[in-house]
Amino acid sequence: MKKIFILFSVLLMVSLVACSNSNQSKETKDSQIKDEPKEQISNSNKDSNLAENTENNKGADQEASNHEEANNDKEMGGAVEAAYRIADNWSITPIKEGINEKIVLLTIDDAPDKYALEMARTLKDLDAGAIFFVNGHFLETPENKEILKEIHDMGFIIGNHTYSHAFLPDLTEEEQKNEIMRVNDMVEEIIGERPKFFRAPNGANTDFSKNLVKEEKMVLMNWSYGYDYFKPYMDKEKLTKAMVTGEGPEVDVPYSLLKPGANLLMHDRKWTSEALRDIVVGLREQGYEMVDPHLIETISD
Repeated sequence: MKKIFILFSVLLMVSLVACSNSNQSKETKDSQIKDEPKEQISNSNKDSNLAENTENNKGADQEASNHEEANNDKEMGGAVEAAYRIADNWSITPIKEGINEKIVLLTIDDAPDKYALEMARTLKDLDAGAIFFVNGHFLETPENKEILKEIHDMGFIIGNHTYSHAFLPDLTEEEQKNEIMRVNDMVEEIIGERPKFFRAPNGANTDFSKNLVKEEKMVLMNWSYGYDYFKPYMDKEKLTKAMVTGEGPEVDVPYSLLKPGANLLMHDRKWTSEALRDIVVGLREQGYEMVDPHLIETISD
């Protein structure tokens, strides 16, 4: 009997241990089954967040790239449809209806002497366009070549004003050709393009110079008014008033020459540089805008 009791006890203990192991195995398996979806969801969220962040980064990169390309296009002066042209009286006139007629064109002659870069920076700060007409003899130094390139890179148009500022009617045809072609070649070497506008010193052309300018696909240009080369107006305040009103009573112009489309002549001079900001502001206060010269029709348009 005693042996039977001991055997029964052993069998009972074995049965209890087996049952305990089975329950523990089931609980472990159930725990693994419950935890596994959490891990999958967690990884899924990570993948989703990673994909979303990657897409957002792509969008931000694309936006930055588009912004940079737009800025580059503007700075490089990409092709723009002409909206104005030079009239027979040298004013700037609209090509079609519906565009601003109350504009003036700013031009700076005899550049780059001493103040052209300063004037360009003033205009850039005011977001006002201009044409800088250059004399070739100012481009003989590395410093002035760099200045011209900087002015061009700021978005300003470079025009031809002859090499030595000679009075063309006094020159032979060969001399006239040298005065004009030499500048075109120099400018092209510095900025990578030839001038599209030509202004003769003192506005004095010849039949030969006119034909050569046309052959070189440049637009001939003079001006509507300018005062900074008259002694009474070699002063900041007096010049500002004359350019803003269009009147020059001290040089027999007691009436205003300021009209829509006026072509304003200025020079690379100290007093003009000092007055330039006030001139632009004063013209704008009268409702005039400085036309972008890139919008003026050229021979190649």
